[in-house]
Amino acid sequence: MKNTKRNKKKRLGSYPAVNVVFSITLALFVVGLFGVLFLHTNKLTNIIRENIEVQVYLKNNLSESKRIALQQMLATKPYILTKENDAQIDFISKDEAAKIFMDETGEDIKKVLADNPLRDAFALKINKDYYEEAKLKTIKSEIEELSGVFEVVYVESLVNTINDNLTKISLVLVGFASILLFVVVILINNTIKLALFSQRFLIRSMQLVGAKSSFIRKPFLLRSSLYGLLGGTLASVLLFSLLQYAYNRIEDLQPLQDFNNQIILFSALLLLGIIIGLISTYKAINKYLKMSLDDLY
Repeated sequence: MKNTKRNKKKRLGSYPAVNVVFSITLALFVVGLFGVLFLHTNKLTNIIRENIEVQVYLKNNLSESKRIALQQMLATKPYILTKENDAQIDFISKDEAAKIFMDETGEDIKKVLADNPLRDAFALKINKDYYEEAKLKTIKSEIEELSGVFEVVYVESLVNTINDNLTKISLVLVGFASILLFVVVILINNTIKLALFSQRFLIRSMQLVGAKSSFIRKPFLLRSSLYGLLGGTLASVLLFSLLQYAYNRIEDLQPLQDFNNQIILFSALLLLGIIIGLISTYKAINKYLKMSLDDLY
């Protein structure tokens, strides 16, 4: 019975599962947290961009039919943001604009100036792919050439600030992601190396009885891929649970929730766990296969 138990412990391809899976899970969980931060930053940036409006002021005395035709023409443009096949274009009449002005300032512009100098306008929301400075200037010039348009205005300084900040944030995130990924790879690699250290004599024994290198590697690679998959699954479950708790407790985070991107992130964690586990195991096994007997001690 004792020999049977000992043989099971020394079975080819077996090594401490708990330590390896725990290390992979912890490393991938940290990577997942960073991935969530990146996704939320990107989502928040898109929300901010979608709430920036381009004001299209119309010429005075423009007939309703021409105004409707102009709105329909703008709705077909690729740079107009659409949600559920509905172009995000709002018409604001000069009377509505005067009411908004009074609500914001407390002054009735009609009484002050004895007339309403404001113009009818369209408030356009622009597709996020067109929020570059050059593209927005092109859009402004194109719309101003349309019949019935008096002027196109957008807060250029705000757009430039958002774009500049997004570039800086992206560079910082990419830098941290590179460092973090490097640390994770080293951590998992060293953990697997230490786990395989106890198997070095068994590997040498298999070599001495004539086993091919591919035969020796196979059980280790299969088990490492299983551990990587298990670690990625546990990390994804922990991350999903943490996110759901955060979304339920903090209402302001709910608009940042994106299940499609979360599925992609969790799939990437599973794949990353398997790939790192396989590569680290392959390198470690090759190291012990090439070692001399004296170096094994």
